[in-house]
Amino acid sequence: MNTRTAPPGVRHRPHALELAALIVRILAGGLAVALALAALVLLLASGAHAAELQATPLRAAEAGQGTLLLRDADGATRALPTLATEVTIRVSGPLARARVVQTFRNPGSAWLEGIYVFPLPDDAAVDRLRMQIGDRLIEGEVREREDARASFEQARASGRRAALVEQERPNLVTTSVANIAPGAEIRVEIEYQQTLAYELAGDAGRYRLRFPMVVGPRYIPGAPGGERGAGHGSVPPTDQVTDAHRITPPVRHPADGARNPVRLRIELDAGVPLAALDSPYHAVRIEAPHAHRRIVELAAGSTPANRDFELNWTLAAGHAPRVALFVEPGEQLDHALLMLMPPRLMNTQQPLPREVVFVIDTSGSMEGSSIVQARQALALALRRLAPGDRFNVIEFNSVTQALFPDARPASPDNVDAATRWVRSLQARGGTEMAPALAAALDGGEDPARVRQVIFLTDGAVGNEEALFRLIEQRLGDSRLFTVGIGSAPNSHFMRKAAAAGRGSFTYIGKLEEVGERMSALFARLESPVLKGIELAWPDGAEADFWPRRLPDLYAGEPLVVAVALRKATGTLGVSGWGSEARWRTELSLDKAAPGSGLGGLWARRKIDALMDGLRAGVAEDTVRAAVLELALQHRLVSRYTSLVAVDRTPARPSGEGLQGGALPTELPEGWHYEAVFGKLPQGATGLRWNLLAGSLALLACVLLWRLQRRRSAPHPLPFA
Repeated sequence: MNTRTAPPGVRHRPHALELAALIVRILAGGLAVALALAALVLLLASGAHAAELQATPLRAAEAGQGTLLLRDADGATRALPTLATEVTIRVSGPLARARVVQTFRNPGSAWLEGIYVFPLPDDAAVDRLRMQIGDRLIEGEVREREDARASFEQARASGRRAALVEQERPNLVTTSVANIAPGAEIRVEIEYQQTLAYELAGDAGRYRLRFPMVVGPRYIPGAPGGERGAGHGSVPPTDQVTDAHRITPPVRHPADGARNPVRLRIELDAGVPLAALDSPYHAVRIEAPHAHRRIVELAAGSTPANRDFELNWTLAAGHAPRVALFVEPGEQLDHALLMLMPPRLMNTQQPLPREVVFVIDTSGSMEGSSIVQARQALALALRRLAPGDRFNVIEFNSVTQALFPDARPASPDNVDAATRWVRSLQARGGTEMAPALAAALDGGEDPARVRQVIFLTDGAVGNEEALFRLIEQRLGDSRLFTVGIGSAPNSHFMRKAAAAGRGSFTYIGKLEEVGERMSALFARLESPVLKGIELAWPDGAEADFWPRRLPDLYAGEPLVVAVALRKATGTLGVSGWGSEARWRTELSLDKAAPGSGLGGLWARRKIDALMDGLRAGVAEDTVRAAVLELALQHRLVSRYTSLVAVDRTPARPSGEGLQGGALPTELPEGWHYEAVFGKLPQGATGLRWNLLAGSLALLACVLLWRLQRRRSAPHPLPFA
């Protein structure tokens, strides 16, 4: 019988202790390996998120919790400037002039810069920039974008204080401020002009003013294709969104509290008595110094910049304007703004059968109150279908799914089945909008039907231009109606998509508005449309008006045209076709009311039309030259021009470094942070890399310990 003998001096350990020690070693090794594998999975998942930007657009170390601290290359953290915003809007009839003052404060001990991405109304004509440092007020100037950026960078490097305003989208701008001294503040003031939304319901005229306050996280499709610039957004450029790094600011986790307060004051002069005024999303206090004047301020003094502000006012009965004409005389050209409300058309003919396709966004950004609003709006729309209609429902997030293979009759059974399906929809995944639009817009032509597409979404996308092209290519004889959902929809996308689809845009900001706003939308869908609108300008006027392609008009919607003409005199003729007869009217340009800032509004509309030409195949060099001429002449911010203000006196000592970066924005109210960014915290601590490094270190320690044990252990004797 073979036996194994221990060497002299080595005592036999009890078998129980040996077994316990072996179990401990196994558990330690297993735990180390498990931690390392888990860290590796998380690290690889980070790479997967980078390729799947559409589902989680801001998964970078800078984004998420703790984003008031900027992590430098050496791992140190620096305090970013805090920000406060003051807004004053003066309203006169259908025109508004706004001043936005942003104060960048440096709470730290290092010289800092701040970069803040923020929204504006999608039709805002930004034409003024001023920078205030103490008692010094520096007026900005409009330059070509590259020239303005070079001037800012030169000032930044030489220690001079500077501010730069750049357009990222027609409704999205970036303010950059360089060389904020420790403990100091810099005030940056911009001004813009805009026209207000107006509608007529019966004899009641109603104006709507919206001031957007927050940039929602955006879906960024495509593969990463470049490095993001220092201090910009959290997503690098992709092959589909080449400026993704400029439109994806870091987002503060709601648990960190709101730190971007906004103060708001509106000085309203309606020109006629008011019947009602309301602010549906913010509590306000109102002063009424006159029957047609109001002063409106936030009741709490300030509010977090986490949802759009809206103010609505209804004119007293009998005072709703059906025609508004304003003229601003100029040295070479006069500029005018026309707002005309056509009459309500009657239709005695049998309406054509309708095919209605409902498209609902169920991406992660719709989680919370937005998906509830969308489901309720869609359920209401389904109940409005007539027995002779056909319909289908399409949902989209990272994938697109249709309820039926094709449109089905609006029978009670089909409508009930659709209603149950809609109630079960949940928000998740990315915002892959293109496949949904392609499925809804069949590109067909059928004179025997009326085909309408109702698109419910928050519009949180970054590839707007590609989607506009798709709509124009596949529209056919369909009409696209967009319904903006939530506290901060992308109004530029929603309005432009509706315009490209020859439809209209409706906004629903809270659940209580679903019934009213959807009923108003269906009243438009079911009413006759005024088509083929033509303008006959006086002889010799040489009018250059925009939009050049006049839209179809739905019940209660005005025709709004901005025009430059040699002389605003004579008679303007307006005509169009209803379902049964031609409608026409005449207006005297000599009776126009005086207006200001109309030249900028006209130039902004023409610039928008020129930019649309890029989608039609016009060479960019041609578009760029025309836009530059207009923007520089009217001092407007555009894709090719920026506003820059530079202090001539150096402030930062040459030996002092400059820290800073992108200021975090708030998460739009009603959004769920984890539904957009996932449940893993994304602070400035590099969690995945730290976890991997720590796990690998632990594993290395275990392996070294086992190797040392082997080396120090006595060699076993051969079998006897």
